[in-house]
Amino acid sequence: MPPPSKVAIATGSVLRLVKEEASYHKEIAQQEERIRKLDASEGDENKAYTLKQEKQALAETRNVLPSMQTRIGAALEKLEEALAANKEGGAEASAEDITKAKDAVAKGKEALGQVS
Repeated sequence: MPPPSKVAIATGSVLRLVKEEASYHKEIAQQEERIRKLDASEGDENKAYTLKQEKQALAETRNVLPSMQTRIGAALEKLEEALAANKEGGAEASAEDITKAKDAVAKGKEALGQVS
């Protein structure tokens, strides 16, 4: 089995980062829901402490998003460079890899809010 092409490796990287960012967004939604439920609850003697901890966790998760955007952008740039190099004559990637790469570029741009 031949080693994966640079295009395939870069494609996997972009898709992994996009998936990771989506999981952070999902986690933020879950944390916000926990905070809303905790705010609405009564009778918990540790409510103030728990609420503070949940808000801190939410802030930490939100702080990860800018670095994720940067990492996705860098991976997307590498993938586009690999596609360009492949097109110029390094034809090491299969047609299937190219198709997957183009889909990954679209998903990466969508994650960055750069849908063109």
